[in-house]
Amino acid sequence: MNRSVQDVAGGLLVVSQFTLAADVAGGNRPSFTQAAAPEDGRRLYEHFVAQARAAHPVVQTGRFAADMKVSLVNDGPITIPMRMTA
Repeated sequence: MNRSVQDVAGGLLVVSQFTLAADVAGGNRPSFTQAAAPEDGRRLYEHFVAQARAAHPVVQTGRFAADMKVSLVNDGPITIPMRMTA
């Protein structure tokens, strides 16, 4: 955890995850009322990707609003979800 992506010559995989906006406090059916509108979400996603590419030489992305199957191996003690606000 003391080394950055640049320190280890690593890369980034940036995938939008709409379901992280789900609120299940009201019962079994998730609510997405707090999620951004699709066009706002796309704008934020593209801005985040541009910032990532400006800072890192290797950035791969998913497709915004696509049904994707992503697998990974977390090599570390923690996973930190990152949220971006406008």
